[in-house]
Amino acid sequence: MSERVEQEEIFSQVLRAGRRTYFFDVRSTKADDYYLTVTESKKFTHDDGSFHYQKHKIYLYKEDFADFQEMLNKATEYILDEKGREVISERHQKDYKKEETVNENTSTESFTDVSFEDI
Repeated sequence: MSERVEQEEIFSQVLRAGRRTYFFDVRSTKADDYYLTVTESKKFTHDDGSFHYQKHKIYLYKEDFADFQEMLNKATEYILDEKGREVISERHQKDYKKEETVNENTSTESFTDVSFEDI
């Protein structure tokens, strides 16, 4: 068994999420310490039916775990606090409609006129 294969078998988890798959792999450094790689693999299908995968990987070392986890928790909590748990996207909801940024039927008459003298 090669050293590379042994490194990949330390610990691994897979999260399948639609076209994306996330791999969480514990690997070993040359000094026999552990670090984490997180890989996002996304499948793309071509018009002819063939496909390819695009991968993005981050390396996370033990000295960064606490700060990384804190920042991840803050970011995910912010998103859930601001937008809730419901998924809102064209891909996930067939009846999703983008809000129009400008409604052509809206006139400025519906806004309150404020003059600087009133402030």
